[in-house]
Amino acid sequence: METPCILICSIDDKTGYCFGCGRTREEIGYWTTYSADERRSIMTSLAARLETVERRPRRETRRSQIARERDGS
Repeated sequence: METPCILICSIDDKTGYCFGCGRTREEIGYWTTYSADERRSIMTSLAARLETVERRPRRETRRSQIARERDGS
């Protein structure tokens, strides 16, 4: 199942969007129950949502750490 999760799970109090993926708490909670079309529809709006959150410094995610180690960087 496709997911935008990058393992930075923290909600911006101002917008209600996750700092990592841009989804709302409700969308995160119901993600596995949505149809593929519903998930794709939400995913098309995530980049614009992330532009509205006040960015916190990002820590390295587990996913990026694994990719970095795999690439030998």
